[in-house]
Amino acid sequence: MAAAIDGARTLAHMDALSRQVWQAHGAGAVGDDEAQALAERLHARRSAIREGIVPVGIPAGRPSLFPPRRHVASPDKVASRDRRRLLACSGPMPPALAARFTTGQLAVLRIVADEVMAKGVCGLCIDAIAARAGVCRRLAQAAIRLAEGDGLLTIEERRHEGRKNSPNLIRIISREWQAWMRRGGAHRRRQAEPATLAQGIGCKPIHPTDSGVITGTIRPAEPSKRLPERQSRTRP
Repeated sequence: MAAAIDGARTLAHMDALSRQVWQAHGAGAVGDDEAQALAERLHARRSAIREGIVPVGIPAGRPSLFPPRRHVASPDKVASRDRRRLLACSGPMPPALAARFTTGQLAVLRIVADEVMAKGVCGLCIDAIAARAGVCRRLAQAAIRLAEGDGLLTIEERRHEGRKNSPNLIRIISREWQAWMRRGGAHRRRQAEPATLAQGIGCKPIHPTDSGVITGTIRPAEPSKRLPERQSRTRP
């Protein structure tokens, strides 16, 4: 696989190799360390291929065939601020890892982690991630690239020559972060199924006092006046 990565010449070939690596990892044929090493080799080779690509058909002085991106601002900045603070404070990753990121970056990584927990991979476009996290597009990109640089996740780019690129595929490879997500998912499932969990909790049945005894409508049973057998024999 490493030789195939080094010999790849196109981005489409690199995407196919990336899918093979993660399919092998899911089947257990490739270990975590090997998958991470191959992912790093894929990223380096993809960057080298991209540097050699020369755009075709772009007019002089124009960087892209597509229209310039329109700047999108939040319609409610206070709501966006509160949303990103809430997401950052919800514990998206272990404290030792979270200490490296700002509030906005943690909100972005929380959106990515939730999508990975639900689908196994985050395929949301960067605009959708930024909108859900309550941050701008640039901050979302910077947060994901920073996490990639720290070795917490991998980014599989899906570029298409002459047409719009597909959203990148983001996978979390940090074992510590994955374990944290599994514990958080189990906690959320316990909160979502209180009735099911209550059936498995052992406790003594409670028998409340009959209200008739308190009001006097029902008299409690009188204790037996019969003496124990030993005492009845010793009396004169």
